[in-house]
Amino acid sequence: MLKLYIGNKNYSSWSMRPWVLLKQAGIPFEEVKVRFDSFEPVSTFKQAIRSVTPVGKVPVLLDGDLAVWDTLAIAEYLAEQYPDKQLWPADVKARARARSICAEMHSGFGALRSACPMNIEADLSDTGRLIWRDKPAVRADVARIVAMWGELLASYKGPLLFGRFSIADAYFAPVAMRLSRYALPVPQEISAYIERLSALPGVKAWVDDALAENDFREFEEPYRLSR
Repeated sequence: MLKLYIGNKNYSSWSMRPWVLLKQAGIPFEEVKVRFDSFEPVSTFKQAIRSVTPVGKVPVLLDGDLAVWDTLAIAEYLAEQYPDKQLWPADVKARARARSICAEMHSGFGALRSACPMNIEADLSDTGRLIWRDKPAVRADVARIVAMWGELLASYKGPLLFGRFSIADAYFAPVAMRLSRYALPVPQEISAYIERLSALPGVKAWVDDALAENDFREFEEPYRLSR
């Protein structure tokens, strides 16, 4: 059986992507959660993850003796191994667009990711208002996301980015968590998509697990001193 190494569900946005993809697609896998203790080379976390990948980061997918790291590589591997799941859109042009926006997420939106680290169990709406006021780069990132999602939802007639669930929805699930938890202002059609995405069984299962962790990690909390 596949094994997926992940970090804390409350904080680990990169872990969330392949976990949601596997869960929502109904692909059996074993979850191996390695608690964030620190990211120092001698930390328990780093040593545990370096036992399966040289980069020492989550997520990591193990398939027998093969280790696949990096979320986009994992997504492509799963799409190849499970073609019946249609993890990418079937249409060639839609598939190219889906790959393009996943690659854009992979390398972009640095301002949003830096200012608004994922924290599923926290209400950071007050912080979000200050970020929105003071950080034009965050506003620019959100404007791009709104334009992207709005165009795709209109082109492919919803309810998800390419109509049915795909890698693209799993890839943007952590972005939806950020927009929601920091209460960043978005149009109604974008809020509705976030609600539909959050209601997917795979996403809801991750969120429920994150809420149940009760594991406050100070180094992941730039805006709170305690829970």
